[in-house]
This record gives sequence, structure tokens and C-alpha cells, in this order.
Amino acid sequence: MTVPARSDISASDGAATDSGDGARITPELLKLAGVIMLGAIMVQLDSTMVNVAIDRLSERFDATVSTIQWVSTGYLLAMAIVIPLTGWAVDRFGARATWAFSLSSFLIGSVLCGVAWSAESLIVFRVIQGLGGGMILPLAQAILAAAAGPQRLGRMMSAIGVPAMLGPVLGPVLGGVLVDHLSWRWIFYVNVPICLAALALSWRLMPAGSTASAERKGLDKLGLLLLSPGCAALVYGLSEAGQHGSFTAREVLIPLIAGVLLLAAFAWHSLWTAGEPIIDLRLLRSRNFAASSGVLLVFGMAMFGAIFLLSLLYQQVHGDSAVRAGLLLAPQGLGLAVALLLAGPLTDKIGPRWIAVTGLVLAAVGTIPFALAKGEVNQLVLGAALVVRGAGLGAILVPCMAAAYSGLAHHAFTRASSALRIFQQLGGSFGVAIVAVILQRRVTDAYSGAGGHPTLDQVAGAYGYTFWWTVAFTVAALVPALLLPRVLRTDEEESSPRPATMA
Repeated sequence: MTVPARSDISASDGAATDSGDGARITPELLKLAGVIMLGAIMVQLDSTMVNVAIDRLSERFDATVSTIQWVSTGYLLAMAIVIPLTGWAVDRFGARATWAFSLSSFLIGSVLCGVAWSAESLIVFRVIQGLGGGMILPLAQAILAAAAGPQRLGRMMSAIGVPAMLGPVLGPVLGGVLVDHLSWRWIFYVNVPICLAALALSWRLMPAGSTASAERKGLDKLGLLLLSPGCAALVYGLSEAGQHGSFTAREVLIPLIAGVLLLAAFAWHSLWTAGEPIIDLRLLRSRNFAASSGVLLVFGMAMFGAIFLLSLLYQQVHGDSAVRAGLLLAPQGLGLAVALLLAGPLTDKIGPRWIAVTGLVLAAVGTIPFALAKGEVNQLVLGAALVVRGAGLGAILVPCMAAAYSGLAHHAFTRASSALRIFQQLGGSFGVAIVAVILQRRVTDAYSGAGGHPTLDQVAGAYGYTFWWTVAFTVAALVPALLLPRVLRTDEEESSPRPATMA
């Protein structure tokens, strides 16, 4: 396999870093991180704000829930389809141009969503928005990883972890405020000024770079035809599982089986027949990358599954509004902020393994009170549990991201980011689908066993049982976490020769 001589987004392509700076965070790097976070947090907030407006959209367009849910599902499917294109687009057109195209597409999709006149038009426009937003997060990770270098990976992954984790916490609150006090259309219009600012700043501050190699690579069309539909089929099948409350329905089994077969065919193609696969599974031969991917996949199930349950618990069991539910989740953001401030420097100093393990333990401990909660709860206890849980979330993502890039050549960063993002998205979708199916069955059993009139404690018990599954997912993530490296690669190790299979 031909290995490119240099990367479009490597430190040598711009002034973001200086090889003489060592481990110091330069002002240029801080500016770059700020610009990237502006775009990344916009996508994360949008993903969660729309969920608050589903009921309002159903009323406005006189659409059933099974129809209007495609406003969210279509967006997720579009993001899954476009993620694998990220690495090729950067190799072909450069990081800054790809970033600008993604932001512009997201901006156009946001404006179109804001002027939608029917459920069908809104679904189509959300797909357009997702096609732009899908590239933004893996691009953000890759650009920062390349600009930071190995000695600053932890601190820079802390930066990109802010929008990744704060979105699910702040999104429901902001979305509830916009829907209640302005209009559902402002959930999309609010993206416009943020997009314009991110476009202007990125064009000015982001290094232009060049193409990834003197010889431009072609698109792996067969890999794209296998991977993107495979991911889309899996996400669709999992969303239908939550909708139908079962994994055995035909609408669930057909896309899931199709997705598995397509991804299996892609795995064979990537490992054995493709010269430059769109997602190089040979990256998994790196223990660091494989371990990080495993943690993100399994913990993604726990993290997004629990977030799904938390919002429903507050609204359906305790009768809170969407805005109040979002506010009750705010303590998780407090713990998250503290952990993000500490996790980056600690990862750079003592290595990612024990930071991630500690984060998983904290996340599990912070979830247990919700598994034990009854109908009447002490909000102070649950608030304190959310602080602990948030600290765990922040302490997991940062070391995993830093470890994944440690030991990889710069020209592999963008494709590695695409793979990591797919693992996260599939893990999250799978986790939400599983807890939705379990919750549906437990609530149905509670109603059946009580003759259609269960007590509040019985309904809360159904949620508690489901929360134990998210605790189990968190504990399972300890296995790959223990395989993370004790320390990150140094500059000298980074410059040492690597096998071609790592590219």
C-alpha cells in the first residue's frame, strides 16, 4: 500500500503548532480549537434540541408519531452515510475546504428546515442538514489531533469533548426554551449566526494546507457502496426496534440483517482487496486504536441509553416539562465541566488507561441511584448522582480519543476520526434501541400486572430495571479500557518507523 508522504492537516501545513513548543499550548492552537468547537457544538446542540420539539411538530403538521420521528431518524441516517466520506474528502480537497463545505451544507439545511411547510419537506431538509453535519465532528477531531501533536493530545481532546458531551445536557434546555417562548422554527434558525461566524473564523484562522499527497487518491466507490448503506441500515433497524418495541419484527430484522451483511462484506473488502479503503480496518491492528474504539462503542451504548432514559424518567414518571427536565440534568454538566478541565492534563501526564477506568467507575456509581429510585425521589440525591455521572463521562472520552491517535501517523488521523465517529454513533443507536425495547416490555408488564393501573413505584421500577442495563454496559466497557496504553507516545516514538498496515 502506498503511504502518503504528509497530511493536509498535519502540523507542518500551518502555524497551529510549532515543533519547538514542546508540550506548550500555543495561542494559535487555542484559536484553532475555539473555531472548531464553535462548529462542533452547533451540531451537537441541534441533535438534541429537535427531540424536545417532536410533539409540537406532530401537532403543527398533523402527523403521526411514526411519521414525525423521521425528522430525527432521517438526520441520523444522513450523518451515518456521509461520515465515511470525511477522510477521502480531506485527502482530495484539503481540511479547510472540506470544513467550509460541511458548515455551508449544514447552514443551508438549517434554513430550509426553518421554512419547512409540511412534515415531508421537513424530513427531506433534515436529511440535507445531516449530510452537512455528519462530517463536522470527525473533521474536528482529526484537525485538532494533527495540530496538537502527541504531547498535547489529551488537552486538545478535552476541547473537542466539550461540545460532544454538553450537547445532550444543554440541548434539551435550549430547545425547550425556544419551542415554548418563540417557535419550533427557531431550533433551526439559531444555527444560522453560529454557522456564519464559524465559517468566517475558520477561513481566516484554519491553515489551508494542501492535498494529502502529491498523487491524489480516488474514491473507494465499492467501500462506500458497502459501508454507508450498511451503517444506514443498522441505524434504521435500531430506530425501528425502539419504535416497534421488539427486535423480531420484520421491519427490524430485514434492515439489521442487511446492515450486518453489508458491513461484513465491507470488512472483507477493507482488509483484503482495497488498496486505499475509505475506512481502513487495518487501523484496528493498533492496540491503542482498537482498545479506544471498543470503549467508545460499548460505553456509547451506556451513555446515550442512559441519557434517553433520564429525559423520559423526568417527563413521564415525575411529570416535568421538557425545560424542567433539561434543568434537572444540569448537575451532570457541572461534573462534566470539572472532569474535562482535569482529564486532558492528567491524560498527558499519567496516561489514558487509569483515567478512563476511573471515569467508567464514576459513571457506573452515578447511574446506580437511578436504578434504585422509586416513584418519590430525593432530587438532591439524584442531582449529586448526576454530578458524579457527569464527571465519569468527561473522564472517559478524553483519554480514549487521545489514546486512539497515539502511535498513528498524521495521514491516518482523518480516517481514524471517521471510524471512531461511526463506532460512537452505532454504539449510541444500539444502546438507545436496547433500552427502549427493555423499557417498553417492563412498562407493559407493569400495566398488565396491575390491571392497567400501576402505581408510581411500579412504573419507576420499570425504569430502574432498565437503568441496570446501562450500568452493565458501563462495566463491560472496562474490558477494552484496561487495554488502553499507560502512557501516550512521545515525539521520538512518533517519528519512528511504522508498519504500512498502520496507515
